[in-house]
Amino acid sequence: MSLAVIGHWWLPQMNLPARAVLGLAIAAVGIVGDLFESMLKRSVDMKDASAVIPGHGGVLDRIDALLFAAPVYYIFVRYSF
Repeated sequence: MSLAVIGHWWLPQMNLPARAVLGLAIAAVGIVGDLFESMLKRSVDMKDASAVIPGHGGVLDRIDALLFAAPVYYIFVRYSF
């Protein structure tokens, strides 16, 4: 909840409950993105998506949550005002 309060600096035109909903939505969708990417890798028996970042599962593991959360953030911010 404190991030929703601090979010006043980032999105001053958005009220506190809307910032809290946005934060919860981004967190939930980010988790879904991570699980979806893991499901894809398991379906093809692949441990790492690439060897660019050794030990971290590859670049896709670093951005999987972002790929799902960024559109939600954009749509929420774009159409909520």
